[in-house]
Parts: sequence; structure tokens; C-alpha cells
Amino acid sequence: MTVIGALALLALLLASPALADEAFVTSQPAERLSIVDLATRKVVATLPISGKPAGIAVSVDGARAFVTSPDGKALTILDAATRSVTHRVDLGGGPLGVAVHPSGSPAYVADWYQHRIKAVDAATGTVSGEVAVGQSPSGLAVTPDGALLVSADRDSDAVSLIDTKTLTRLASIPVGARPFGVTLDAAGARAYTANVASNDVSIIDLAARKVVATVKVGARPYAVALAGGRAFVTDQYDSTVTVFDTTTLEVLAAIPVGDYPEGIAASRDGAFVYVACWEANTLEIIDTATLKVVETIPVADGPRAFGAFIRRTRE
Repeated sequence: MTVIGALALLALLLASPALADEAFVTSQPAERLSIVDLATRKVVATLPISGKPAGIAVSVDGARAFVTSPDGKALTILDAATRSVTHRVDLGGGPLGVAVHPSGSPAYVADWYQHRIKAVDAATGTVSGEVAVGQSPSGLAVTPDGALLVSADRDSDAVSLIDTKTLTRLASIPVGARPFGVTLDAAGARAYTANVASNDVSIIDLAARKVVATVKVGARPYAVALAGGRAFVTDQYDSTVTVFDTTTLEVLAAIPVGDYPEGIAASRDGAFVYVACWEANTLEIIDTATLKVVETIPVADGPRAFGAFIRRTRE
């Protein structure tokens, strides 16, 4: 490349606005999806999603978003870049939790009423398979290698492990009372379940298929995010986020947030944690270094953001 060509390319790159990650926040009573630019910390789009949307999963590559509507008995598949609906999939039952295979397809949907997980092809919107699990499956997560699907089976007080290739249930692991959200560490070695009725978090060794630790947190924990060797847990009834060290299991803080915090997710660099507060109608940002809320962003009524709601827009 010539010097002139290199300078022209540099000028083009400098002129192009840097893309920032986004939060896709489902608001159940408002029947809306709020998209928040996490660099400017502003809502940049609001999309209508019927059927009381709750669950959300964004593919690892940021190409698609998947939204469950329990009342509408449907899964909405979105082109995340254009913010347009590509498929509305009628699933019946009560679709709630959703997770996506690291390859981008299929999406796995937990059916609360039929006690099954359904696999949905992301490109066609067709159901490609299903597997029976425990009672009232809620949160779902897939290991980074895509081999294992983890389901929090709320009314069975257990977690199911599912082989994604064969859609076979491999194990049911007892955890605390009424597990709801489930989160995996970056290595796919441990799962963390927020146990709503026992006010604790179960830590599961996936290879050993057993609980290796339990940590008491606040009242009615909903979901867990991991960042910087710490776990951040939304405590619905206390309006706090409990923080504990994932190695020592020491509880480090209970951070006040808006009323009834539910969905929670960490930034890719672990510098921030984002919390959807149902009653406050906010997305709140916690600095993981100071353990303080540094920003409160208004979103549509009743945000749940149940699942992996951060979209990568650049590497």
C-alpha cells in the first residue's frame, strides 16, 4: 500500500464512528424491547414485542436476538443489526428462558408449562427437536464449547444437564430451593444458580455433576453475573445486588439498586455490571471496581432482561 493509500485508509477509520456494545432489555408489561447503547448510556431504539416478553438471548456474534413471550406462547427472532423481526415462532406452552448455541443456532427455549426444552433453528424459525427436563424450567445456559445445555428446573429444585448434539438429558443435579437464573463461568466448568426460595446461590462443578458450594445472598435472588472473579446476584425483595468472591466465597457487599432487580449481565471486560430493575423501570450500571451504581438509565415499564442481554457490536 502506498503512503497516500495508507493515509486515506487511516482517515476513513478515524471518520467512522466506533461501535459500542448494546443492552437488549425486555419489558414485560410494556411489551417492548429497549436497546441501550452502552457507550452513550442512552436508549437508541424501542421495539414492540407482543405477548409479555421476558426472556432474552443475544448470539455470541451479535447477529441475532431471541425474545420469549410467555403470554404469547412465542419466540421472536430478530436481526440485531437492523433491529427487525425475521421470525415469530409459535411454540405453545409457556416459553420463558432462552439461550443460544455459540455457533449462533439453534436457540434453546425453556417451556415452563410443558417441562421441556425446545431447539429452534435460528435461520428458519422451525423447531428442530426437544427434550424433557424437570418441572418448570426457567433459566438456560450453554457451555462455551456448545456441548452442554444447563437448565434451571425451578419446581424440581434441580438443574438438568443436556447433551446438545443428541438433545439427551444426561443428569439432574439437586440444588437450592426454586432455582431460576443460571450462569456459567467463562471456562464452562461451573454453573451458578440463583435459588429464589432458599435465598442462596448453588455452585455446581459440571464435570463432577455436583454442588460444591452454597452462598447465602439477599431475599429472592433472581439471576447471577460473573466479573473479575466475583459473582453479582440480583436480590429482588431487598433491591440489592449481593457480591461475593468466587474463590473464597466471601460476601463482599450488598449494593443498593432500584426496586425489584431482575436480569443482570457483565460487560465483556468485566468493568461494569448491568442490572434491570422491574419496579424502578431502569437499567442500572455498577462499576465493578468501586461496587457502586454509576448510572441509571430509564427504560420501558417492567424490565426483566432475563438472560444474556448484552450484544457485541465489535471486537
